[in-house]
Amino acid sequence: MSQAAKVLQLFKTLHRTRQQVFKNDARALEAARIKINEEFKSNKGEASPKKIEELLKIGSDVELLLRTSVIQGIHTDHNTLKLVPRKDLLIENVPYCDTPTQKQ
Repeated sequence: MSQAAKVLQLFKTLHRTRQQVFKNDARALEAARIKINEEFKSNKGEASPKKIEELLKIGSDVELLLRTSVIQGIHTDHNTLKLVPRKDLLIENVPYCDTPTQKQ
């Protein structure tokens, strides 16, 4: 896959992730859209393949961080937030086991 195709794919992936992570929050959606577009525009003229690979790595890391670490909070009262985690953030707890199993 060419670098231009990788850049375009990352751009689209970041915007899809933004839409999922900040769903129902118009202000956050707009701020994230502007930031993603600004970052891509500011590096539009980059010609060094090494630098482009670095930027692609940073963008991929940001996408992963957004997808796995951001939880929405909604103000319900003066000092109260209601957390709204996405289903992909909720993982099942594995109970602790005193007797370890042997690997085969």
